[in-house]
Amino acid sequence: MRWEDAIKGFEQYLMLERRLSANTLEAYRRDVARLREWMAMHAPGTGPDQVQLQDLQAMLRWLEELGLDPRSRSRILSGIRAFYRFLLVENLIEADPTELLEGPRLGRKLPDVLRVEEVQAMLAAVDLSTPHGLRNRAILELLYACGLRASELTGLRLSDLLLDIGFVRVIGKGDKERYVPIGAEAARQLELYLEGVRRPMRHIRPDSRDIVFLNRRGGRLSRVMVFYIVRDAARAAGIERKVSPHTLRHSFATHLVEGGADLRAVQQMLGHESILTTEIYTHLDRHYLRETLMQYHPLARKR
Repeated sequence: MRWEDAIKGFEQYLMLERRLSANTLEAYRRDVARLREWMAMHAPGTGPDQVQLQDLQAMLRWLEELGLDPRSRSRILSGIRAFYRFLLVENLIEADPTELLEGPRLGRKLPDVLRVEEVQAMLAAVDLSTPHGLRNRAILELLYACGLRASELTGLRLSDLLLDIGFVRVIGKGDKERYVPIGAEAARQLELYLEGVRRPMRHIRPDSRDIVFLNRRGGRLSRVMVFYIVRDAARAAGIERKVSPHTLRHSFATHLVEGGADLRAVQQMLGHESILTTEIYTHLDRHYLRETLMQYHPLARKR
């Protein structure tokens, strides 16, 4: 089996059947290319169907020696696993060499979140006397009230706003559709932007006529610009640590779990495929409870 044929089939499978985003597809392509490069250096002439468990183990040790952290090595391994699952499903190999492969041990990293008071301070720090202030306030409200990713927000269309029934239709990873409830205040700020800024705009690019959030030139807002909007609002609120759009998404989920929301409901609103991904917020909640105990209980620190 030639590497070129196997990789081409894998890419078509990812695009047509799994419908992965361009960024994820490119990451998987790099992962398999890295394996191909390793095999070319250490076992020239070895095809993808001839790779053995010990080859992959040696490659992981090589990646560690290069200085890649465990999370990066785990991500590369994920792409290689996907490649061999594809070959197995297509009956191009008889056994999956990654089946018994142990990945690097990962310490569970808890996401950074904001306190409710910090989110409120960010919202209050936006200057609503300008058109872009109205837009930025609506952006912050939606990121936090609906737990949107930056890419989901920039791709939001006017036809996705179902404000009469209190929902927003979101197209997430892999073009998967979900419906997320929107609160009254976020809906109100969105309406203020739509009526006061978006609808009166005279110059809108043809490819952005249905896009909700526009830049000064009437085009779709970029993800980088959304990052700057969030960063600047955090600075204006006096928050010194790094805050990104994903921080608001993490805060959305964490505050729901802290309030007693059902984990399955949070999973659905976030668009997670697996409940295991959403469970990080239960760990975060327990971490928050312990920190609260240690800070405020009079005997917590005594030995």
